[in-house]
Amino acid sequence: MELNRASDDYHQGNELRELGSLKDSNDVHLEDIQTKEEVDYGADTQLHRSLGTRHLTMVALGSAIGMGMWLGSGTSLIKGGPASLFIGFLISSSMIWAVSQSIGEMAVMYPLPSAFVQWSTIFISPAAGFALGWGYWFSYWITIANELQGVVTILSYWTDEVPKAAWISIFWVVIILINIWVVRFFAEVEVFASTVKFGWMIIVIISLNFNSRNCWRSTERRSYRFRHWNEEPFRNGFKGFISVVPTCVFAMAGSENAALVTTEVSNPRRSVPKAIGSIWLRLGIFYILGSLMVTLTVSPNDPNLFGGSGSNASPFVIAYKNAGIPVMAHITNAVIFISVISTGSISGYGGSRMLVGLAHVKMAHKVFGKADKIGRPWAGYILTIGIGGGLAYLNVSNTGAEVFTWLSNLVSLLTLFGWGMICFSHLRFRYTWKLQGRSEAHLPWRSWTYPYAAWWGLIWCIVLIIVEFYLSVWPLHEKTNAKNFFANYISVVAVVLIWAGAQIWYRCPLWVDANKIDLDEFRRFYANVDEETVHPSLRKKMAFTWKWKYLFE
Repeated sequence: MELNRASDDYHQGNELRELGSLKDSNDVHLEDIQTKEEVDYGADTQLHRSLGTRHLTMVALGSAIGMGMWLGSGTSLIKGGPASLFIGFLISSSMIWAVSQSIGEMAVMYPLPSAFVQWSTIFISPAAGFALGWGYWFSYWITIANELQGVVTILSYWTDEVPKAAWISIFWVVIILINIWVVRFFAEVEVFASTVKFGWMIIVIISLNFNSRNCWRSTERRSYRFRHWNEEPFRNGFKGFISVVPTCVFAMAGSENAALVTTEVSNPRRSVPKAIGSIWLRLGIFYILGSLMVTLTVSPNDPNLFGGSGSNASPFVIAYKNAGIPVMAHITNAVIFISVISTGSISGYGGSRMLVGLAHVKMAHKVFGKADKIGRPWAGYILTIGIGGGLAYLNVSNTGAEVFTWLSNLVSLLTLFGWGMICFSHLRFRYTWKLQGRSEAHLPWRSWTYPYAAWWGLIWCIVLIIVEFYLSVWPLHEKTNAKNFFANYISVVAVVLIWAGAQIWYRCPLWVDANKIDLDEFRRFYANVDEETVHPSLRKKMAFTWKWKYLFE
């Protein structure tokens, strides 16, 4: 491509949607570089930019509202008691809020196909990105398996006549159909599902609040309302409390999928901050108030809790059953069913896009980077949804509670690894930005919480991974044995081995030299970003690297 020499004055109205790595030319002036109003970002990944702010927000919200809260809160209530459950969701909510802040700042600047995988590759090391990408892809198909076994648990509330394998097969096909339709259809399905989930949770919180017989003017009724807290706030001591937190993390896993969606959003600078700004409030209402209502209305000793001796039911459903409101119990179970299918389909989307991103940076076979003319990465769909659906058949020969525990522990550890790497990448990015003499004022969007939120998220991720190791060696109510350890901690072992292998393969340092990081190579430029759009280093760059193909006019 040949760019003509022009004046040094840059016209702010010309928006730089995408800009690859430009080097070895002192004749490049930013006034010459213009793009179409709608550039197909990721043209070499064959993904389309057809989504907007509401899609981004709802996919991120819907990803985090699945069986972890609706069903998993029951196992947590049994293990740790009401206070442990509530505190566990407070901690995990603060963590995802911190991670979202890091995602927001990074995703506006670098809306890349595999998002945090490429951020880790750029700012930490190629080995770190490789381990994160493949480790996180594991979590997607594990989540699909978990959501499909959740379908069996939910539908057994109405009937036990249909074989487990039949339910799994039917809804495996449903998840496939949602994903293989056009991307826009998938997004609209998630908008609908997320609206239903969030809207019904508000109704649940209000109705259970009245059901708990609260009257703040009455000391007797206030005591009745918190009767479960007064009787046994913490169960099984400290070990019971720490066994709850991983389940809470699993319940909130998925909000980071917003980072993957940004590559298919038309204007990340506008959409991402709006999505990040609203997600924490919505998840806070859903998880913090939702878990509080569970602790006020359901006893940890209820025989019908998920994983108990009775039917595998949600604590929310149990609350309505115990209150004598069967209609609300049936509606809640139906909403939980929608939630599970929604989260399963989002995991298929996320897993396929993760493989696209890995192929994009040559960390996966190039076949996974291909998509058809309407943006569907078939190879990624087949591998992710295929493995996830196949793994779900474990539920045929084991109880739903056992399978849920195995898979949720695996996903929670991979999620902690991913969240930690996102926060660490953000810290490294800001460190590099400052080291290379850049001003914070030139960032397209800045998180007001930096660096405290990033450090908060990173430290908690490290602490909880260590806690999970402790629980894997000395599990609650079980003896120490190799089977329990690997069933609960195999994901960490796998990530460590993958990272070590990648370290040898790439022969790279533990983290790259910040002075050598090219901050402009994969970033997106926007109009009206003051002097940053005319940073002197851009004038010296003119060659594409990593085969990034962009459209210029």
